[in-house]
Amino acid sequence: MKKVFIFLFVVTFIIPLRAQNKDACLWLGLNIEKNITRSFIFNISQEVRMNENISELGSFLTDAGFTYKINKLFKISANYRFINKRQIDDFYSKRHRYYFDLTFRKKFDPFILQFRTRFQSQYENIYSSDNGFIPSNYSRNKLTLKLDLDKKFAPYVNTEIYIPLNKKDNLIYIDNTRFSSGVEYEINRVHSFDIFYMIQKEFNVSNPKTEFITGINYTLHF
Repeated sequence: MKKVFIFLFVVTFIIPLRAQNKDACLWLGLNIEKNITRSFIFNISQEVRMNENISELGSFLTDAGFTYKINKLFKISANYRFINKRQIDDFYSKRHRYYFDLTFRKKFDPFILQFRTRFQSQYENIYSSDNGFIPSNYSRNKLTLKLDLDKKFAPYVNTEIYIPLNKKDNLIYIDNTRFSSGVEYEINRVHSFDIFYMIQKEFNVSNPKTEFITGINYTLHF
């Protein structure tokens, strides 16, 4: 266990400090899920994201939405996110995001394969910018492979790509990727944790940034 903590310290703090425009981040999340019916779930979450080598509060995120299980293979969801994101001048910009997911999940013992496609639309600084009412639209696609060891532990790896949909040049390209590995730990049917390490990298933008992110999410399900 000691070696694990040393490894996480090195990849989170030491490696990012060696290169320019790289950052170590910490994401902490609290999720609450409520079954309205067996197929219909309401969820609300709060997340804090720290950046600048985990020295500053970078973002506050609040999500609320619904998920509907169509059958054993597919589910759909609709969510709203309110974002307070810190800028260089210590000003926090307010952003409103709407996103809609279609998720496919299939079990191949002992693995679980999951693919999620998402459309998201985000508005930034609606009342303080001339472009505030022009949304930034993205297609996000995420592939996850999970190892179903037992009812409590489930290690996984995943990758996600971001594709902008309404840039001025009208070209289709990837401008952000995420690569993650982690483990889900279910204490019981009510309490669970998700602990992960993620590398997020920008592409096709000026001065691209790479972030090394450690994340801890707690979920209360009832």
